[in-house]
Amino acid sequence: MRLLVALDIDGTVVREDDSLSPRVRDAVRAVVAAGHVVVLATGRSQATTESTAARLGIEPDHLIAANGALVLERAGDAYEPVHVETFDPSDALRTIAQGLPTGSFMVEDARGHRRYTDGMVDWNLDAAERVEFEQLLEVPALRVVVMSPDHEVDEFLEIVEGMGLHKVSYAIGYSSWLDIAPDGVNKATGLARVAEELEIPRERIVVVGDGRNDIEMFEWVAAGGGRAVAMGQAPDEVVAAATERTASVDDDGLALLLESIVRAA
Repeated sequence: MRLLVALDIDGTVVREDDSLSPRVRDAVRAVVAAGHVVVLATGRSQATTESTAARLGIEPDHLIAANGALVLERAGDAYEPVHVETFDPSDALRTIAQGLPTGSFMVEDARGHRRYTDGMVDWNLDAAERVEFEQLLEVPALRVVVMSPDHEVDEFLEIVEGMGLHKVSYAIGYSSWLDIAPDGVNKATGLARVAEELEIPRERIVVVGDGRNDIEMFEWVAAGGGRAVAMGQAPDEVVAAATERTASVDDDGLALLLESIVRAA
């Protein structure tokens, strides 16, 4: 019986420096070769999600990008959007800018075009456009990213939770950055669409991740009897939502899990 294996990218498939372990790459390929379905489920853009699949040497039928706001299906040699959800980011951006006056921002639209303000560091800004803050408010957003390196993560979390953001979903990363998606949209909603299309029930789904934006996906899969696996370095609240835990990304935790799946086939 084939499994649907959904993999987060950053901190799960690739290390913090974006390097890919050969053992992880081989394990992902082995799962595909064993007849299982592998899907990447990430906050990344379409371009960097596709490039990660290419680095792994796989051609998934579906990809989940922008934390579930963008679901892609393979059509020949390319991927086409089969589900896109956007929102008006202006209210959320103005609220956050008031609470984080030194913050930096990036907005991705439905076409994958990214606009950003000064201070966006440690992000791939290839083909992105630097703009003034007010220009970020002009178009519907697929995803918004906020950075505030002046704050520690706990302080950042407290500030953001005190803002009372409405009509959006958000998740906070390891460092002081925030991912914002349309209200009610997350990796779980994107994965549910893929699972329905493939007619694979939740008890045959395995999800692996390490971030706070994986919590909804973990909870959704676990509630249906599937496996939700936290990486070894995941924060406590992510581990609490999981059904099990593997080793850290630096210790090839994903490979250890996937190798056990292949052995059990």
